[in-house]
Amino acid sequence: SFAYFTIKDRLPQILTRVIDTLHRHKNEFFEEHGEKGVEAEKRAISFLSKLRNELQTDKPVTPLEDELPDAALWNQYLDYQRNLSNGNGEPSWFQSPWLYVECYMYRRIHAALAQNPPIDNFDVFKEGKTQNFFESQEAVIALCTYVQELLKNIEDLDEKKLQEELFKLLQVSLWGNKCDLSFSAGEDSSQKCSPLQSLENLLPYILVNDMEKLWSLLVSTKKRNTEKSNVRIDIILDNAGFELVSDLVLADFLLSSKLADEVHFHGKSIPWYVSDTTKHDFNWTIKKLQAANHMWMSRCGINWEGNLKKGVWVYHDHMFWTLPHDFSSMAEVAPDLYADLQKSNLLLFKGDLNYRKLTGDKKWDYSVPFHQALNKFHPAPLCSLRTLKSDTQVGLKPGQGEQIEATDADWMVSGKYGVVQFDVAV
Repeated sequence: SFAYFTIKDRLPQILTRVIDTLHRHKNEFFEEHGEKGVEAEKRAISFLSKLRNELQTDKPVTPLEDELPDAALWNQYLDYQRNLSNGNGEPSWFQSPWLYVECYMYRRIHAALAQNPPIDNFDVFKEGKTQNFFESQEAVIALCTYVQELLKNIEDLDEKKLQEELFKLLQVSLWGNKCDLSFSAGEDSSQKCSPLQSLENLLPYILVNDMEKLWSLLVSTKKRNTEKSNVRIDIILDNAGFELVSDLVLADFLLSSKLADEVHFHGKSIPWYVSDTTKHDFNWTIKKLQAANHMWMSRCGINWEGNLKKGVWVYHDHMFWTLPHDFSSMAEVAPDLYADLQKSNLLLFKGDLNYRKLTGDKKWDYSVPFHQALNKFHPAPLCSLRTLKSDTQVGLKPGQGEQIEATDADWMVSGKYGVVQFDVAV
């Protein structure tokens, strides 16, 4: 299975890159922290080398030994997996659910640094995220220019034109999800050309396209909420770099077109899945745009900083997003987060990992309804914008998946296909 290939090949590659990154920063750690920094780096590397060995030799998954706030929840989850294994012994790297062991690896990478001050705040994935941003410059410029030109006359756009523009920016945000560093095991995955030019050609690759439903929801919500309360949209973020810029552009449009009054962003509280957005990445991206010597890029950065100051954009992170649980257990494990999401008029879930957690990462029949696969996770109307990079997919028409499979064996894992999949809360 693709899961097997991931655990066998991709995850050890990622760990090797992490170890290499720490090696390369040895002098920097020495300059900043003296011998203590070098000692911490050695300890972190030894911890990660041991982890890589455990993974490659299919050792049992061990309880977390750190004192971090989520350790108890992780260890409870390990007990839950032990009970699931029906007496087959301990959960191990090749004998356990892929989603669980993959999340567990990233949590152990975090522990390797968190337990080794003074380098405990070092983000081992930061270089890759920064590089992705700079190597996607042309695409970022094209997108910032497009949205700034669009916003000049946004007041004059009729409903049909607004809908067209929303659909365009939803697609840019969808295909922005191809820029994923955990998928390429950290290899270059930047967006080189303007994403707007290829939308027409990519349309046939959207296997479920619920953009019309999304539009109807936004328009009816806006009409209903004229008097009373703010229309709130939440974006559960995926990758930093170009994808994050495409999400911020979408959020800017939603606000400027008055389809939303406030946008809430949800990122990761620790470095995660190589390129996932943390608070640092979020703020860094806006600062970098502000400081750019391109007029429209810096205008975007300045406006977005303003949105944060005014409180119409809000950034959150919550420990739940970096736990191994799928979203159907959110109400129980993180009731505060679930209650917060219930205040939203629309939740946009970006990317493949969020999709796997929405659907429980199971081997569903392709035609099982999305609503059913969500397993009672319905805090608010929600939509997944996801390019397919793992072999779980639901909500297709009968025979649709089989038909694609006949001509394209890798269709579920290549990132070539996407979905804009919508579900109304009940």
